[in-house]
Amino acid sequence: MELIRYLHNLKQRHRDCVVTIGNFDGVHLGHQAVIQQLNRYAKDHALPAVVIIFEPQPLEYFVPEKAPTRLSSFRKKVEWLGEHDVDMVICLHFKANLAELSAEQFVEEILIKEISAKCIIVGDDFKFGKDRKGDYSLLESMSKQISFKLASTDTLFTGSERVSSSQIRELLSAARMSEAEALLGRPYSMIGRVIYGDKRGRKLGFPTANIAIKRWKSPVLGVFAVKIDGLHNTVYEGVANVGTCPVFDGKQVLLEVHILNFDAKIYGKHLRISFLKRIREEQKFASIKQLQEQINLDIDATKLFFTKAKTSDVEQE
Repeated sequence: MELIRYLHNLKQRHRDCVVTIGNFDGVHLGHQAVIQQLNRYAKDHALPAVVIIFEPQPLEYFVPEKAPTRLSSFRKKVEWLGEHDVDMVICLHFKANLAELSAEQFVEEILIKEISAKCIIVGDDFKFGKDRKGDYSLLESMSKQISFKLASTDTLFTGSERVSSSQIRELLSAARMSEAEALLGRPYSMIGRVIYGDKRGRKLGFPTANIAIKRWKSPVLGVFAVKIDGLHNTVYEGVANVGTCPVFDGKQVLLEVHILNFDAKIYGKHLRISFLKRIREEQKFASIKQLQEQINLDIDATKLFFTKAKTSDVEQE
């Protein structure tokens, strides 16, 4: 898969394609249904399958203080799109000149003139253009004038609930991890590089890997049982804290992971932390001793969770 950052990097070979457009935050099952239809049409017509995304995401541009936290980093989103057999991802730089385009201008100037889309595939609730005035009906009308193909995908439901990034955020916020996993098609995870911290965990007797998550908000907060990928081709178990460390009067959200049965320096490693169960909410303790006692309880609860999970797996076999 090829990533094209911004329109000025488009080459002639990138044009004449089948496209879909959106934030694709989390690349959840609803997004995957759109991509499957994109790939089918692309294969049937021998055209490249292209996903168009925006950076920053539109709400992050218009109202950054109200924009929802991302379910996936830009890097991970592109990686997941590649895993679903997309040929190209075109990232449009969302700034004033793009934000001011009307829906008609976006179709004419970006999708047709710049990208030369032969078919546009969107979700049935897709909105675009200045003031979000563009929708499927507008695309349908323009397709007859400009002669491009158009297809929509129905919204994916689980029971009566629509699969959406906002729904997944709500589930994660409520620590309903297995339900969020069902809509994502995978456990919710964060990826990041292990950085140097202030070594508080080691001083407390519980060394932690401090992960740079590069976000001020997080869809999950608290203490979790997690799995860790990215070390020696082995998946490790651990307990993670996502929060501001109130006992130390922290302000910025941090991700700290204590890896069970592991003791090695791993600074600079890129890890994926998969969140499986919330052990407890973040708390402020009256003393360091109380914090140490609670961490011991958290580790015991995490070990019990994984023991029960393994027992359940054996019984199902």
